[in-house]
Amino acid sequence: MKILLLEDDVRLSGLLLRGLRREGHAVDHAASIEDGRWRATESPYDAMIFDVMLPDGDGYSLCRDLRSAGRWSPVLFLTARDAVEDRVRGLDAGGDDYLVKPFAFTELLARLRALTRRGTVERPTVLQVGDLEIDPAAHRARAGGRDLELASRQFTLLEFFARNAGAVLSRSAILDQVWDWAFEGSPRIIDVYVRSLREALGEGPRRPRLETVRGAGYVLRAPPDALRP
Repeated sequence: MKILLLEDDVRLSGLLLRGLRREGHAVDHAASIEDGRWRATESPYDAMIFDVMLPDGDGYSLCRDLRSAGRWSPVLFLTARDAVEDRVRGLDAGGDDYLVKPFAFTELLARLRALTRRGTVERPTVLQVGDLEIDPAAHRARAGGRDLELASRQFTLLEFFARNAGAVLSRSAILDQVWDWAFEGSPRIIDVYVRSLREALGEGPRRPRLETVRGAGYVLRAPPDALRP
């Protein structure tokens, strides 16, 4: 396996380099965002390990830039933070997994094996369906070049539809993913939110449509021209 290690801590990077090479992996090392960016764009890797905080920037931004440039090698983040918002930020930036420091080397190896078994899969940081663009990290949605003014729950619901564009989503699936298991209100609340999203999206030749599938749920359909090669 060919691996890129982005880590500025001399002691930790030395331990990881020795351990990974002892396991038979080819490892390139970078100690700065600038060097990591150059290596990641000049050579293909089976997996990349990024520290989050470096002297000249952060691993989240680098991962986001690489995804935007079409580089889809799996990224494992190393972070000293275990807050939920930090983990979410890494995943929204296009990362695949994370390890909180300190960690066991055997766990790092196991996570790398799991990531490479998945293969290289596109994970764009900005979701696009027709002329609808959703940036989960920036919490921004645009349609037809205009920003959509959405409340938090509206945004989460629209993101869920966009991630599953073309698939019919039942009310129960929507409640599970957008609300939570403890929600005790009527499932008809979804109808209210869907109507508000339809109004927010408006109409246009490349605008996706939120359709009701009677007896099944809802589906976000891309406009026909967006499906052509």
